[in-house]
Amino acid sequence: MADVRRAMVPYGYLSPTIVLMLVLMVTPIVMVIVYSLLSNVIIEKSSEFVGLSNFATILTDDVFQIAVRNTLIFTGASVIAHIVLGLGFATLLNSPVLGDRTLAAFRVMLVLPWLFTTAIVAVLWRMLLAPNGAVNFLLTSTGLADQNIEWLASPSTALIAVTFINIWSGYPFYMISLLAGLQGIPRELYEAAIVDGASPVQRFVFVTIPQLRPLLISLGLLDFIWTTQQFPLIWMTTGGGPINATEVLSTYTYKLAFSSYEFSMASASGVVLLVMSMILAAFYARAQRARD
Repeated sequence: MADVRRAMVPYGYLSPTIVLMLVLMVTPIVMVIVYSLLSNVIIEKSSEFVGLSNFATILTDDVFQIAVRNTLIFTGASVIAHIVLGLGFATLLNSPVLGDRTLAAFRVMLVLPWLFTTAIVAVLWRMLLAPNGAVNFLLTSTGLADQNIEWLASPSTALIAVTFINIWSGYPFYMISLLAGLQGIPRELYEAAIVDGASPVQRFVFVTIPQLRPLLISLGLLDFIWTTQQFPLIWMTTGGGPINATEVLSTYTYKLAFSSYEFSMASASGVVLLVMSMILAAFYARAQRARD
């Protein structure tokens, strides 16, 4: 009996956290799943069970399909750029090419975008990308553009612009993570490669990349999870417009709930996003186990 009581002690300490997680995380998820199977809850006094009807409706909705396409483009481009830029800058900061003072200055400049909140980033880039903003001024002054470009107001450039902003604001995290990974690679591996006559490119391909592969996979999957759920940046820059050019699943779901008041439809859209995130989370957990 004493052994059982002793074994239950850790669970007693964890019980407040478990209860809090159940209340704040599990309960809302269950409620959203239930709402997605009913007719429009909250608005209607008596909701009826409609099964998968809400899912069939949103899956055939043209705006939903646009949101899925934009989400995949926005997420895929952001993840690839985050990893490539993060690894490139991490390699630069880890190399002996830069002096101490130059290295310190580069570290400050490269980490700077990560210090701003999403709201500040959105306001900053809305000013820079405005028709009379600094970006258009530089482009027209150097002859790279004949006229001012409506970066955030044109359907042809809005998605590119918000993707660039997301890349700019997010790459420092991956740079710092990969820099830590680079500094953890044993120097003996590089010394052995040099003895074998490997060039810098060959050392990078056959030593650095294999050593960082588990970390790269984990960061990539984690970035996919985060970016598919990105809402504030897009909402505060374009609001999903113009003409749904930057509509992603998160903004689509928000508009269903708080603009159209289609709460059951919004719940169905949220469940789709939840399933996508859970699949990515499962791959991430598997990658973490492989890394350990």
